[in-house]
Amino acid sequence: MLIIAHRGASGDRPEHTLAAYELAIDQGADYIEPDLVATKDGVLVARHENEISGTTDVGQRPEFAARLTTRVIDGQEMTGWFTEDFTLEELRTLRARERLPHIRAANTAYDGLYQIPTLEEIIALVRAKEAETGRVIGLYPEIKHPGYFRSIGHDLADMLMDALDEAGYDQPDAPVFIQSFEVDPLVKLNELSEFRLVQLIAADEGPVDRPEWTAQWMTSPEGLEIVSQYVDAVGVDMQLVLAEDGSPTRLVADAHAAGLLVHAWTLRAENAFMPPALASNDNPRGLGGLPPLLGLLVRAGVDGVFTDHTQAAVTVLESGDYAP
Repeated sequence: MLIIAHRGASGDRPEHTLAAYELAIDQGADYIEPDLVATKDGVLVARHENEISGTTDVGQRPEFAARLTTRVIDGQEMTGWFTEDFTLEELRTLRARERLPHIRAANTAYDGLYQIPTLEEIIALVRAKEAETGRVIGLYPEIKHPGYFRSIGHDLADMLMDALDEAGYDQPDAPVFIQSFEVDPLVKLNELSEFRLVQLIAADEGPVDRPEWTAQWMTSPEGLEIVSQYVDAVGVDMQLVLAEDGSPTRLVADAHAAGLLVHAWTLRAENAFMPPALASNDNPRGLGGLPPLLGLLVRAGVDGVFTDHTQAAVTVLESGDYAP
């Protein structure tokens, strides 16, 4: 099973920072996962969303107060500050902060220490850590809101291809997975590249560019067969992999029958994210049953897991001890 560091070691450091990625690599992640959005001047940077009020100190920067605005992104109205309104130089003046301070209070000790990294810097870090450790470290980028960004002049798929080509990821077996919730960019990438592609599937909704594709249909044998024509894997909410009693659904078996790998998200240690049966108590910050939850995913046959807690996942997987 691949261990994919979800936004880096985001259980231990503010997500999508070089510190989070480096710690995840040191903890044994097979892949690190940067979410990619674009700046005003067309540079790919790592943020969970292009709206950055929750992950940076932009709201405390009076020089940028006038850029507070409201946008409709994928049909949802959002108010805040958006990466596409900032040049890279301007974004460099901001500092990252913990996105979930009410859950991960310890991570707030690192607020203000780190910049927003570019994809180029993330790749440079991976290359340096590969040279240091002698092992291959994979990249698992997600292009965020590609249809929206394309509508304002930034084709994230093309930008990513250019960046990977420039960095020397030009072999069919390069350690790269590219993921998206949208279909069109994956179809395009399937025609343009040999990289392994991943269709993300949420538990309760389908792709914004294929509103008729429900999650239920996409995870049916018929849907998976269609999806397999343009991607190599599905990245799915673990609720689609595990029934309420923890038993496996048919998803993994059906996906494998269609020739697709299955990567599940997101393995987190805190009670706030645990199935009720595996929560240790009603304190959302408390630690629940990560080992048994990982054990359920192993038994379900998933090929990889996204996790905020790389060290714990690696340790449990290597030991095979899935007890609470």
